[in-house]
Amino acid sequence: MGKVAPRTLSGFMELLPAEQMKMEKMLEVLRRTYSLYGFTPLDTPIIESSEVLLAKGGGETEKQVYRFTKGDSDLSLRFDLTVPLAKYVALHYNELAFPFRRYQIGKVYRGERAQRGRFREFYQADIDVIGDGKLDIINEAEIPAIIYSTFKTLGLSRFKIHVNNRRILNGFYAMNGMSARAGEIMRTVDKLDKIGAEKVREILINDVGMFTQKADTVLDFMAISGTNEQVIARLEMLRGMDETFDQGLEELKTVAKYLGDFGVPEENFAIDLTIARGLDYYTGTVYETLITDHPEIGSVCSGGRYDDLAGFYTDRALPGAGISIGLTRLFYVLNEQGLLSDDIVTAPCDALVIPMTEDMGFAVSAATALRAAGIRTQLYTEQKKFKARMAYADKIKTPYAVIVGEDETREGVVSVKNMRTGDQVKLTPRDAAQHIKAGVAEMDSGRIIIEK
Repeated sequence: MGKVAPRTLSGFMELLPAEQMKMEKMLEVLRRTYSLYGFTPLDTPIIESSEVLLAKGGGETEKQVYRFTKGDSDLSLRFDLTVPLAKYVALHYNELAFPFRRYQIGKVYRGERAQRGRFREFYQADIDVIGDGKLDIINEAEIPAIIYSTFKTLGLSRFKIHVNNRRILNGFYAMNGMSARAGEIMRTVDKLDKIGAEKVREILINDVGMFTQKADTVLDFMAISGTNEQVIARLEMLRGMDETFDQGLEELKTVAKYLGDFGVPEENFAIDLTIARGLDYYTGTVYETLITDHPEIGSVCSGGRYDDLAGFYTDRALPGAGISIGLTRLFYVLNEQGLLSDDIVTAPCDALVIPMTEDMGFAVSAATALRAAGIRTQLYTEQKKFKARMAYADKIKTPYAVIVGEDETREGVVSVKNMRTGDQVKLTPRDAAQHIKAGVAEMDSGRIIIEK
């Protein structure tokens, strides 16, 4: 039998070690930031019963699901993290404390056409707050603060969180006699930033079947812009015409009011009436986050409020609010744009101990001492020439090479070489640990994402 050519399936991302370390750094930031806001980590199975996972059924989502049978079992790979969360909360309702705050970072699968920047297997990084019967509006104000904190920690400052409220849109369509087509209209209007107003207008008239005047009314409403105060002032002019609209306006004003208290600067937040989110389960506040200098990337973080996501599993009212970051796509685009820093430490170890003696006892003890001090340490044991050993240290981009020769062994010290500067000092293993720890902290103090 001939050799099989190694290959990675289209739509699946496979990274080399340095890039994988950058991804891991991003994952660390997300876990740390989400934890700061009191979210507990959660993991759910990648494979679920199709009956459970596809309880809602129908639509484009089901067409993209990887579904298969094993014996008598009808199984599917999860296509997002929100539906498994709804199942989890319904299943474990009596064991959970509410509001239930969880974060989950995991792979999901969608059998859509693979294309540049879009994947069939990808990481999502989600946070959700689930209430028991009710969920206070302030949770919808805290979500943008978590988005802001996450992206600032990653290294971005020029980004904007676009916020709207689905009740405002539903109320607007009701007061204009468009309720029957509200879902279609919102899904069409949600494409404004991708295809432009004229194309959206054509779709509203030709595909949705709206009169020209009605389509223009929708686009005029969506065109309301300005500062957050100016947009709210324009919306106030429509108060009293529809109860749902008025409720949405009050919720939007509350979210805007608390954002400053949560530490979100106004330049990073905008009320945007074009934001609708294509999924029907959103009922209140909705979010999309754009990188200001790279609008071509599209939304890098989206989500919103939903009141009945678990309705397919339980009769209990379990409202929630949350956001999701499509991490694999974000990483791919940032890497392609050269926005991921090359200065951060991406080596598998902070120190590579290189024994140059036949008896490696002292080198092993030195490596053990470094690890005990919290230094990520690799021991090089291959019988190669010194030049080859140093070439390996350089290739894996280790910050420090720790050389242990006959002289070092006799003196009870190690030679610590900074692989970036070339500086070299002799220190005891204990002092070497402090030296390396301080040096790595300085090297790794930068942001993961760099703005140009």
